[in-house]
Amino acid sequence: MTPASKCHSSLHHLRSAGLLIMVLGLGACATMSPDGGVGKVQDLVRDRIGKDATLPKIDADPAAIASTARALLAQPITVDDAVQIALLNNAGVKASLAELGISESDLVQAGRIPNPRFAFGNKRNSDVTTIDRLLMVNVLSLVTLPLAQEVAGRQYEATRLQVAGEIVAHAGATRRAWYAAVAAQESVKYFEQVKLAAEAGAELAARMAKVGNFNKLEQMREQVFYADATSQLARARLAVIVERERLTRLLGVSGADLGYRLPERLPELPPVTIDPADAERLAMDRRLDVLMAKRSNEAMAANLGLTRATRFINVLEVGYTNESNTGEKRQNGYEIEIEIPLFDWGDARLARAEATYMQSVYRVQAAALAAQSEVRVNYQTYRTTHDLARHYREEIVPLRKRIADENLLRYNGMLIGVFELLADAREQIASVNAAIDTLRDFWMAETDLQLALSGTSPAGGMSVPAAMMKGAAAPGGH
Repeated sequence: MTPASKCHSSLHHLRSAGLLIMVLGLGACATMSPDGGVGKVQDLVRDRIGKDATLPKIDADPAAIASTARALLAQPITVDDAVQIALLNNAGVKASLAELGISESDLVQAGRIPNPRFAFGNKRNSDVTTIDRLLMVNVLSLVTLPLAQEVAGRQYEATRLQVAGEIVAHAGATRRAWYAAVAAQESVKYFEQVKLAAEAGAELAARMAKVGNFNKLEQMREQVFYADATSQLARARLAVIVERERLTRLLGVSGADLGYRLPERLPELPPVTIDPADAERLAMDRRLDVLMAKRSNEAMAANLGLTRATRFINVLEVGYTNESNTGEKRQNGYEIEIEIPLFDWGDARLARAEATYMQSVYRVQAAALAAQSEVRVNYQTYRTTHDLARHYREEIVPLRKRIADENLLRYNGMLIGVFELLADAREQIASVNAAIDTLRDFWMAETDLQLALSGTSPAGGMSVPAAMMKGAAAPGGH
């Protein structure tokens, strides 16, 4: 071999080695984020639930999480405490964050260049040995890498919005469950008072009927009211158990932590109400489910571009080949491998991509229309429940109290009997129970409105609160 040929061969090997090093170097650029993408999701969640919530990292120490949760559970938990405990403890939240890690892995994988393929052959024929060396690189993957990475990036962003939406919805469900549990706990005390009043009336009626001072019909009325009050108290006590267990599931607590305490009363009505300007436009800009639908649609459009780019060329690989025989000069060259579109021209794949894209477009439209409708309904529900709760607080309950005070004076003056006084006390207690129901409905409506404006579809956001339909839950007087 001449010096020139040796130099040319050495230069060729250096170029091949340089190409391999460059490919490996580019493939090593894409890496996983330190927190698995949790930080950006946490920012989205904090901006929408109105508190400095902390999300657990995927690899967080379970003992540290349990210690933080128990510190909050050591005292009567507020609604914000309940949300934070749920975000730390609930297995569903952790599963959603794991989905974020899966999506980020797909994004990183999309940025990795496929490994080159190396083939080596050693053939012996008598005294001649043939050695084949082949290094193949998928050129099509290199060409479409930016577009594929863009598609994966949009899908990852859509997943991030989806995970944030699921967590915000979980926070909203926790708030609703907290309000329901506290209201049920508060109502039981008043149902117990109703039962005591009914029991006193039934016992007094039985004694008076026994000595002939009370007719049988009035006695039966008092007796049936006592029976009804007893059943109402049993339902109220069951509601406490059901609502508390619903909250427990959302909190993700068990064992010794099941003895957590709740405040005795619901929060008071806020001094001012929410009055969002251009609420429907605000929902279009901030609703996580709408943003997720838009990002998914953008990813689908980018994917359609990728499908068109690879419609005819499915596999295009270029490689360096080297062959040498014993006692002969080394033969250098290259090989190109390409799939011939003889039977499959890619039209079915393209039609599928276009149909999938149009499906995504219609889903964006459906999400936007649903969001606008939910904002309108939830805002009206919020204002109506606020007005009702204020009406009970400022009108009905104070009026019932003044009536009770007046009747007590009339009873002391022997102008009315004990049964009229007991009936009035029952009416007053029923009004207080109805006030508790309307206050609970208001806080639930406020939670649903916040979800409708910036989170996702609120649970039950299209329904009318039960207290608005049936009024007081406690048995009335007669």
